[in-house]
Amino acid sequence: MAINNGDFVLIDYTLKVKETGETVGTTDEKVAKESKLYRGEEHYEPFFVIIGEGWVPKGLDEALTTLDTGKSSTIELPPEKAYGTRDPKKVRLVPLRKFTADGVSPAPGLQLNIDGKPAQIRAVGAGRVQVDYNHPLAGRTLIYDVTVQKIIDVDEEKIRSLLHKRLSTVSPEKFRVAIDNGKLEVEMPEDAFYLEGLQVEKRTLTADITKYLPKIETISFIEIFKKPATPAPVEAKPVTEAQPPAAAATPATQSP
Repeated sequence: MAINNGDFVLIDYTLKVKETGETVGTTDEKVAKESKLYRGEEHYEPFFVIIGEGWVPKGLDEALTTLDTGKSSTIELPPEKAYGTRDPKKVRLVPLRKFTADGVSPAPGLQLNIDGKPAQIRAVGAGRVQVDYNHPLAGRTLIYDVTVQKIIDVDEEKIRSLLHKRLSTVSPEKFRVAIDNGKLEVEMPEDAFYLEGLQVEKRTLTADITKYLPKIETISFIEIFKKPATPAPVEAKPVTEAQPPAAAATPATQSP
């Protein structure tokens, strides 16, 4: 089945830097452990992509449309098709006080967001910090071992995939999704009730769903709170009345 722009797909991949042979990303838990990339909080599962939306590097986005589902392929991307060439103008000096005011102790290699932009600390000097706003893989040739595992063509599955992208700690199967005449109802699982930033994510999800599934006109997010089960009463056990101890026998006193 041909893959086209706008298709929803699930891919597995392992990403290496050609110049060093270093593995820098993977959806395979075993590979992550072997490459010392494993992080317990990560979810190692097929990666969800909408083709042509720029969710992956440009060269990979283009290459995915040439692949066959279920067949592993190796794709080499030069910097121009990956994360671009390094731009010296994106390496800047930032006053140290900007970090200390935010309670941050800058150190070489630290990755963080500065004024909403991802950056990496290169060096720390007397009163100034060298900050690199280039992508960490800028200037590198990348090699992807990639397999398109599935093309998602059912609307309910597409919506679950969008939900899981934004609420990644919740299994997509736990969302109940119902579409009826342009109206979408999403019943949120209990796992999602207290996620930080949930209300913001709902607004983002609404934008995503209406963009990629334009026939959806209204969206209802439903949260059902159930009354806690009443614990069963503990059956009282009958109390046995204690019997007074038997009087000890007193030996007869012999008269002198």
